[in-house]
Amino acid sequence: MPTTDPHAPILLSPPHLTGEERAFVDEAFRTNWIAPLGPNVDGFEREMCGALGTGLHACATCSGTAAIHLGLILLGVQPGDLVLCSSFTFVASANPIRQLGAEPVFIDSEPESWNMSPAALERALTTLAREGRTPRACITVDLYGQGCDYAAIAPLCARHGVPILEDAAEALGAHAHGLPCGTFGDIAAFSFNGNKIITTSGGGMLVARSAAHAERARFLATQAREPAPHYEHATAGFNYRLSNLCAGVGRGQLRTLAARVARRRAIFAQYDATIGRLPGVTGMPEPSWSRSTRWLSAFTVDPRTAGCTRDQLLAALATERIEARPTWKPMHAQPLFAGTRMFAHDPARPPVCEQLFAEGICLPSGSGMRDAELARVIDCTHRALAGTRTRTHATA
Repeated sequence: MPTTDPHAPILLSPPHLTGEERAFVDEAFRTNWIAPLGPNVDGFEREMCGALGTGLHACATCSGTAAIHLGLILLGVQPGDLVLCSSFTFVASANPIRQLGAEPVFIDSEPESWNMSPAALERALTTLAREGRTPRACITVDLYGQGCDYAAIAPLCARHGVPILEDAAEALGAHAHGLPCGTFGDIAAFSFNGNKIITTSGGGMLVARSAAHAERARFLATQAREPAPHYEHATAGFNYRLSNLCAGVGRGQLRTLAARVARRRAIFAQYDATIGRLPGVTGMPEPSWSRSTRWLSAFTVDPRTAGCTRDQLLAALATERIEARPTWKPMHAQPLFAGTRMFAHDPARPPVCEQLFAEGICLPSGSGMRDAELARVIDCTHRALAGTRTRTHATA
């Protein structure tokens, strides 16, 4: 709940309730639809497709990770297959690859959007083709609410016969090349974790162009129960469906999607107009073809000109009970994926995503953030970057 305490913690991206959720949840209680599935699940799937455009089909899941896992299964990923994946992302994008016994091949970021580099992707596809290997799928990640350059990526994948699984977990409400994120892949995955643009407490959504894919996803996500009067199973399935109660929260949240995106974009704009003008501080770029949700307000801090390192800034903010986070540590640099292949944006230079991780910081960005809290973050960041971090210096 909002507080007037000027020293209260400021969280990175907490859940934001508007009251729209209550009617759907109350209706579920009133009608006793507390069982896992029900009208809210059907409604949420339908309304998500409506928000994204025509010709789409959806399966509500218990998490975005579950949606990615199901999506890879639907695309035929099997043990020993190769799956291309953005390196600069959260581990949930890549974990399902390994869980299916496949091998990830990581792709660097491009400086223009921080997303998958088309140049690195083309090099990876060409190199693998020479080796006689065709990846089973390509997982693109719409990072921090910004879509990839699908005008370049989609033709490359199509040329090599590689379907796209779009990880749009952070990008509900974003657009690329004039189209909604989540509509570029054969299959897309969304997350409704507590820190996302909209939340269902925990949950996700698989969206597919093919009605058969969505139907198969629902079958697999409900323990793969065959149509029989008894419990008949010929396929190993999963308990991956979203509950009717959680779907009700999502339906209420979806009604305020535009306002949520507008608020997060306004928060980033305020940061960029103040902090982003300081020496050595650069906001995540937004190419002309992109309209990001600014799910998280991400910046880089160049220690050579900013006056402090990214980690010193994190420490200064933490001292004042402000939660900020480093940007994602690239997957190819994670111990879990040691030894995996990675294609850099420019093979003659260090990977772009490694520098973005070394210097990147995510500032509080929740759509429920009050102006006074935003001003407090800006003030603390200004003082840290100006070298006036009195508490930090006192403990150094």
